[in-house]
Amino acid sequence: MGQKVGYCAAPDAVKLAYAVHGGGPPIVRVATWMTHLEFDWESPVWRHWLDALGDGHTLVRYDERGCGLSDRDVDDISFDAWVADLEAVVDAAGVDRFALLGVSAGAAVAVAYAARHPERLTHLVLYGGYARGRTLRGAGERRLQEALVAAISAGWATPDPTFRHLFSMLYLPAGTAEQMGWYDDLQRHATSAATAVRLYNARGRLNVMELAARVRTRTLVVHAAEDRVVPVDEGRLLATLLPGAQLVLLESANHILLSDEPAWANFVAELRAFLGTEPATARPGAGIDELSPRELDVLALVAAGLTNEVIAERLNLSVRTVERHLTNTYVKLRVSGKAGRAAAAARFSGAQRP
Repeated sequence: MGQKVGYCAAPDAVKLAYAVHGGGPPIVRVATWMTHLEFDWESPVWRHWLDALGDGHTLVRYDERGCGLSDRDVDDISFDAWVADLEAVVDAAGVDRFALLGVSAGAAVAVAYAARHPERLTHLVLYGGYARGRTLRGAGERRLQEALVAAISAGWATPDPTFRHLFSMLYLPAGTAEQMGWYDDLQRHATSAATAVRLYNARGRLNVMELAARVRTRTLVVHAAEDRVVPVDEGRLLATLLPGAQLVLLESANHILLSDEPAWANFVAELRAFLGTEPATARPGAGIDELSPRELDVLALVAAGLTNEVIAERLNLSVRTVERHLTNTYVKLRVSGKAGRAAAAARFSGAQRP
């Protein structure tokens, strides 16, 4: 599965880079904090998102102005510019009706688009999002905003990742050294310190509290219960502001869900159930060659009908370790939901047939 990168112009002539991959009903992902279309494609932090979202769907995503492959030197960094950029990318990609995914600050942009263009959307999905930026949440959050901006100014561009690592620990507190190291590097490659400060300050002023009430698109709001970037209460608030929105809380502290945590498989299951789609890779034997030897051992016993407790005893593992191997397996096989275990077992059995 490859991606195709294209370019379009925003209303103020800023060049925006966007990428398309997968096949099926379209999903457009609003630009979020610190992306780079090329680096993300090989990322230990974002690649599983791209695989899942492009499996059975056509995924359109883009680098926001000032970042990644989009123009870096820009005059206007504002909420209105972000909404106009989304409109330009949607038109350039040629999608008519689509599901819109807003992650983190991208949720506010998605809300504004949904309020303005209800006829274009089939579904609205908001993950880790908020309706109001830090500067609107009280004195404590304003002090945190100032501290993070100071960290960006102090150490964003230096080879020493100490200050950038603060963001990695907030966004990926359960990440591995490899994942955090990659995210440290991404920040420096994605944009300059000066632009990062402008982007972060603009996010702090976001406010779609009133716009949210105008949204009429079916909406799913998902939030990690221990999110350290956007408090879960902000996710709850966002859900209450959107008429009829469904709220799902996940057991995770990661702002960016990682492939080896149960919350990721749960997110994918909730997303597919909400969109009513199945992965295109759900065919006998698909993806089995991606599994590690231990994952194959566990899956073989699942296919034999054994419970996790019995598998743990048979392989001399903890039940938690068995569950972790199965979560990795489900991600690699791109199966999810209540039927994920049976689908994975069927995939394994299909691969064993001559």
